[in-house]
Amino acid sequence: MLSLGIDEAGRGPCVGSLFIVGAMFKEKDLGKLKSIGVKDSKLLTHKKRVELEKEIKRIANKIKIIKVAPQEIDSAVDGDKSMNLNWLEAIKQAEIINELKPDKAIIDCPSPNCNAYERYLRKLLNNQEIELIIEHKADKNFVECSSASVIAKVEREKEVEAIEKMVGESIGSGYSSNTICQKFIKDNFEKYPGLFRKSWSTWKNHNHMKKQKRLEEF
Repeated sequence: MLSLGIDEAGRGPCVGSLFIVGAMFKEKDLGKLKSIGVKDSKLLTHKKRVELEKEIKRIANKIKIIKVAPQEIDSAVDGDKSMNLNWLEAIKQAEIINELKPDKAIIDCPSPNCNAYERYLRKLLNNQEIELIIEHKADKNFVECSSASVIAKVEREKEVEAIEKMVGESIGSGYSSNTICQKFIKDNFEKYPGLFRKSWSTWKNHNHMKKQKRLEEF
């Protein structure tokens, strides 16, 4: 029996990409994950996540990582009216499931309506008989999802480090609520347009204020 856990990191930041990860294991190996201390990535230090990522990849049957750039997120949020961020995640999750072909897939659901989310996702699957477990906090309740959560978080952290190296300063967490990130966005929202999610209110507000200032110059 092959059991696949899917989770993400970077859903909320204004800066950078969203990472969606599928981690698939033979059911007989799930105990190994628990024994090395795998759990929800939010409960682990950065150092521990990095250590665990290597062990998880060693134990896994297969791993699939999808990076969703800000431009694709913007297209889903502000583009096609039939799309939104939840449905975009479902499309990427279906891509992972269809490629890895597990017997069971466990997903940490991003939507408050798990039943509607499952119906949308299942329509995208090649195997209509697959067992799906879709629930909130699956990354806390299923070690497969915890493993995907750890890898996704490490990938997100790698990207933050790469962005900071490129721009030569800290971007904080990348979240709008972070004071360091707020300053970075304010100072750089035009300088590095590809880094930002322009569908987020944070970027829109800065862009709007910039336009207002230009109008006031006339």
